[in-house]
Amino acid sequence: MKKLEAYGFTQNFKTEASRYSAFIPGRIISQSRDLYKVVTDQGEFFATLSGKFRHEANHLEEFPAVGDFVMLDRSNNENGNGIIHHVLTRKSSFERTAVGFKNEVQIVAANIDIVFICMSLNNDYNLSRLERYLSVAWNSGAVPVVVLTKADLCKNVPQKQAEIGSIALGADIVTTSSQDAASIDMLLPFIRENSTAAFIGSSGVGKSTLINCLAGKEILVTREIRQDDKGRHASTRRELILLPKGGVLIDTPGMRELGVDSVDLRQSFSDIDTLATQCRFKDCAHKKEPGCAVRSAVADGSLDPRRFENYIKLKKEARYEGLNSRQIEAEKTSEMFKDFGGVKNVRKIMKEKNKRGY
Repeated sequence: MKKLEAYGFTQNFKTEASRYSAFIPGRIISQSRDLYKVVTDQGEFFATLSGKFRHEANHLEEFPAVGDFVMLDRSNNENGNGIIHHVLTRKSSFERTAVGFKNEVQIVAANIDIVFICMSLNNDYNLSRLERYLSVAWNSGAVPVVVLTKADLCKNVPQKQAEIGSIALGADIVTTSSQDAASIDMLLPFIRENSTAAFIGSSGVGKSTLINCLAGKEILVTREIRQDDKGRHASTRRELILLPKGGVLIDTPGMRELGVDSVDLRQSFSDIDTLATQCRFKDCAHKKEPGCAVRSAVADGSLDPRRFENYIKLKKEARYEGLNSRQIEAEKTSEMFKDFGGVKNVRKIMKEKNKRGY
């Protein structure tokens, strides 16, 4: 097997890459500001973006991210850093709201097959946050797996497992402990040869420990638990790791808050979505409408009030939920030009400028 194939370079990517016969395919395995570390069949080296790429990119999500397959001007670093000219079409991506950029999303990990959502069974335990992670994960195009860590620090594991099972609908749940290597091995069946798995979760939940155990060696630095039972953040950048038995892992820095501009609430809250079909009105907002099956379920105790409130909160945050691609683009464009009086006003101004010749 060629080196790049071990990193998940499947036939679909090969077919697309063949359109750029003047360039060499590679995959981004880590990033530090504007410098990318890539791997090709010839080895690993650093690369930067071409000037044309920078000029033509209009949004942050168009820039390469860890896990992306890219087209380079060279296969090794014999003549210096490589130059990235194209990013191949992503089959999936995990996104978050970009810090400091309004209405922009940042790709956290690309071309992932499995998303391991890690939550520890100590003070990090938070069902509403897990629902948020699941909503974003389902939308990524990858399959989420809930990984409960630090089971040895929890006195009521069965109760927590039951609670999580009631909200992680459609997702597998794996309970692990750093004190029990066999429990961590339960993750291996999810990591197939040539597949890519991403670990996400808050700082200190034990992602680095899990990755080190799966890799069979100390690849990532781990930090001990603090006095307040909260973990210390170990990872400082996203990094792609090739496992000795096949498969690739992406470790991501801890993210406590995730933007939900792109979510799949119908999958993560499928129970509420099913209830909604029984409402008297198809466009029921589940507020004060008569015949609301969702609020009736809350009233009779069959739907957890906390879960319903979190659903409403996430739906409110997800401005584009339920819109098609054309409607989403219209919403983004309107937001972009709202300070100029809207899109129509901008078109009017540009028309006047064209008439005057400037």
